[in-house]
Amino acid sequence: MNPDSKFFDIRIATSETDLAAAQRLRYRVFVEELGGDGPMVDHDARLEKDEFDEAVDHLVLVDTRRKPAELDHVVGVYRLLPGTRAAEFGRFYCDSEYDLSKLKSSGRPLLELGRSCVLPEYRGGAGMFLLWNALSEYVLELGIEVLFGVASFHGTDADALSQQLSWLHHKCLAPEPIRPVALAEGYQRMDLVPPEELDRRAAMIGMPALIKAYLRLGGTVGEGAYLDRDFNTTDVLLLMDTAAMSGKHREFYTSRWQTKT
Repeated sequence: MNPDSKFFDIRIATSETDLAAAQRLRYRVFVEELGGDGPMVDHDARLEKDEFDEAVDHLVLVDTRRKPAELDHVVGVYRLLPGTRAAEFGRFYCDSEYDLSKLKSSGRPLLELGRSCVLPEYRGGAGMFLLWNALSEYVLELGIEVLFGVASFHGTDADALSQQLSWLHHKCLAPEPIRPVALAEGYQRMDLVPPEELDRRAAMIGMPALIKAYLRLGGTVGEGAYLDRDFNTTDVLLLMDTAAMSGKHREFYTSRWQTKT
């Protein structure tokens, strides 16, 4: 047990303070750490915002030792958009980067995950387990079958990511009937290295932790990466089909973390 786990709380943000603190965290990670930007980013207030914030649920990880008045208490966040709510809002966030028509016409309950981030000092610890545990409860409560969202590599130099992108393309493509495809304006082919020249070690060393976590749970990817120059990232679309997960993976994903009270 992490000795600091007793100081964590996790909840769906309902207050303006929680929402602003989530946007402050996103600013620290996506703007200050990764060099991103966007039309609604508030640099003066140090808030990373966009139009989807009004439609989504923010699942926030709170360190109760930190001060809400300073917007410092949210140390991890997942942004969640169920398919039914996306239909009311008019679109998913990923619609701006990928053609989701096959996925949306599948008739299966969908959940888009976005803006996932954790402060550096909390990455890989008890907080991540709490976030995953709370996410699994949210998924089970809504009867979600397919989770998806973009995950990012830092930078837009595809050649520097050739092993990682090629590994995903050759080893992890989503089934064709539900496979999203990157839109033409940002499309970057991922089959940059032939299968016989893949270097698993090199691919895994450079693979972001979030992507590796989804792959361990049986995650797959869409066709093509998307170069998001505003955020200075190379994005891949990850999917996780809960019906296709192995028993071992499903048990890990849906089991309660034993130290949660």
